[in-house]
Amino acid sequence: MNFRTSKAWLLSAASAALAFGAMSNASAQETSAEPGVTAAEDIVVLGRIQYRDRSDEIAPVLEYGTDYFQRFEPLTVGDALKRVPSAAFLSDVLESDGVRLRGLDPAYTQILINGEQVPGSGSGSGSFGNGSEGSFFVDRIPAELIERVEIVRSQSANRSGDAIAGALNIVLRDAYSLDGGYIRAGVLYFQNDDHWGEVLGGVWGGEVAGGRLLVGLNMQDRHNPKDKFSTRFDEPGDSVDNVEVQTDVRDGTDYSGNFSYQTDIGRSEFGIDGFYVRTERFENEDSIEYVDGDIADVNIQTINDNNVDITQESYSLNARYDFPMAGGETRLRAGYARFSNDEFEFEDEATFDEGDATEFPFPEIDVFESEITQTNLTDDETRFKVEHEREIAEGFELEFGVHYERKQRNNLVQSADDDIESDDPLDFDPLPRPGQFVDRGDLEPIDGGYNTITRTRLDPYLMISAEAGPIEWEAGVRYETIDLDIFDRTADEGGGSQFEAVLPSAHIVWSLTSNERILASAARTLRNPSFSFLSPALLEEELGDHDFRGDPGIAPETAWGVDVGYEHRIGRTGVVGVNYFYRNIQDLIEVFATGEIGSNALPILSARNTGDGEVWGVEFDLSAPLTVVGLENTGVFVNYSWLDSNVSDEFGERRFNDQAESVFNIGFIHDMPALGAAFGVTYRNQGDAFSRIITEEVRTSYGPNLEMFVEKRIGERFSLRLTGSNLLDESKDEVFDKFDTFDDQVARDYDEFELESETAGPVFQLIGRYAF
Repeated sequence: MNFRTSKAWLLSAASAALAFGAMSNASAQETSAEPGVTAAEDIVVLGRIQYRDRSDEIAPVLEYGTDYFQRFEPLTVGDALKRVPSAAFLSDVLESDGVRLRGLDPAYTQILINGEQVPGSGSGSGSFGNGSEGSFFVDRIPAELIERVEIVRSQSANRSGDAIAGALNIVLRDAYSLDGGYIRAGVLYFQNDDHWGEVLGGVWGGEVAGGRLLVGLNMQDRHNPKDKFSTRFDEPGDSVDNVEVQTDVRDGTDYSGNFSYQTDIGRSEFGIDGFYVRTERFENEDSIEYVDGDIADVNIQTINDNNVDITQESYSLNARYDFPMAGGETRLRAGYARFSNDEFEFEDEATFDEGDATEFPFPEIDVFESEITQTNLTDDETRFKVEHEREIAEGFELEFGVHYERKQRNNLVQSADDDIESDDPLDFDPLPRPGQFVDRGDLEPIDGGYNTITRTRLDPYLMISAEAGPIEWEAGVRYETIDLDIFDRTADEGGGSQFEAVLPSAHIVWSLTSNERILASAARTLRNPSFSFLSPALLEEELGDHDFRGDPGIAPETAWGVDVGYEHRIGRTGVVGVNYFYRNIQDLIEVFATGEIGSNALPILSARNTGDGEVWGVEFDLSAPLTVVGLENTGVFVNYSWLDSNVSDEFGERRFNDQAESVFNIGFIHDMPALGAAFGVTYRNQGDAFSRIITEEVRTSYGPNLEMFVEKRIGERFSLRLTGSNLLDESKDEVFDKFDTFDDQVARDYDEFELESETAGPVFQLIGRYAF
């Protein structure tokens, strides 16, 4: 079935499932939802402003319910996270993929769905060193599936320790989230290229077979029409060497579904849940380079056509069984998850002799280069958990357990290319068609592109918590074992490593009054190495003119960290907080020059554990109604994070790569009950970031982002919402310093100096929801 063109399957499935839900729930609609379950109309027709939740956990956790984000209609979890403290991105405009808590590389942030780690981490394409183990592109999860988002600032013993920057737990709606159902439908309009898209979905929850069931289906178009402009110089201060005008349109569709079923079996509880997400995406990037910066046919230097066809699937199935045992509660968990990514890419580039392009569109081509690449990647993850919790004395709770996880990645990247000179006996009139001179039968694995990586973990833990008057505390220890194996078929060799770490943690909450409290935490955490650093294959000219060879024996980075915060409740719903954090990271993984000489008579580069780094910052957030000034129907949201760090590399001191200097959000929602309407605005600005690796340095800055919504509630079951995003046409601006070799970089002998700017235009959504 062609999912991109045949969307009727989702509408039919949604209609059938929701009709079944409506019949099953007919009697329940006569009364309000049972205690603890939200009625569907309370989600569809809000009628009140939702604020950041105040978590009762001892560990420092920020909770944001879906209603906090919903009115601005985020398409993905990544879009929603742009409104929470310390969440930075280094994505293209209109995209929010790898979340960077505290501004750090996505690999420093642990991504969980319903408390479980997710497959697909580290699978994103990007610059060298990206795709680190533990990172996950949060724009793969549609926002419509989530119930709430939890930001865990400091780890506890009962959570995996690979979360130096913190953990992000995406909690999907469960069987007790909803009573009744609703349908969501709407259109999207992308002003930059006059493109229209659709949104369609539905959710239903109610009683089935003695338990509770929730099922949801969703389809949404994804589109990103970007314009880029690059200006290149031989070095800073020189005259323009060339300019590049580029369009980059990313068009696709997300299909998703989730379910949850829970039932009581005597004194025990059984539950099963799962989700499925399919993304189909086509990226079309076209560019023309002009010599001397003069945009005219006579100055065309190259024409490039780069297309990528992407299909991704993620699914997860989890079962749990909780039962009383030995004076306490025992919890059993089992789960399986899989992520697959299939890509086919071609890139064709025609280069012209200077002046020949005057005959455009049929000029004489000097060189025509054609390359195709096919990527097939799968992640399979199996996990089991056994946990027991009981009271050991009045006010003292003991919890212990063991977690098992096995993850296997199979990666195959194949490529083929052909370079054709103008004096070959070929007809270049008109221009060759894309991929014309490369056959898929010529595909061969690239160096380092055909491997299997297996990681096995067995982690026992012990934790004690207690309450004494105004003070609550929790202390525990986790013993993590990591067994990593890698075999690279292109190098016909493999390797691996075993790593063990003792990860203690402690948290304390001191309630000064019923409305204010102090929180303090200390924990040891870790970060696993990037997959790109593990392959033993020799990659020629991977970093500038330097070859690179990975090391399967690289150990994870480890860190000691503290968080100290203060929270104050404002009225019944508001909260204001400030938090200071510090991380001391040891065994940093850095690139270095080996003594071995590579293909260009230059030292081969590799990676190793060396040196330490520090990260620190202050995070402020406020979410409260303006009742104190008589505006109880107006809510304000403000958060600001000041972020800093220090690390030494082969060139001296710098911040951690691509860490934003700050993240700032401010906004308000004003509700008009008499009119059954509301409107709101949010404004976001992210500070500059700097990155330095061998042969390249990048400075990145973003313009401000403005979003607005207007909402009209019609009766008790229908709402209509118009949302505008990227209203200021946010730009992403980058400055590239490029060098051929390490020595050139030290001497500042440039290969190229480049300025690049990217924009995408405003996006508008008109979304309706109807509860039944």
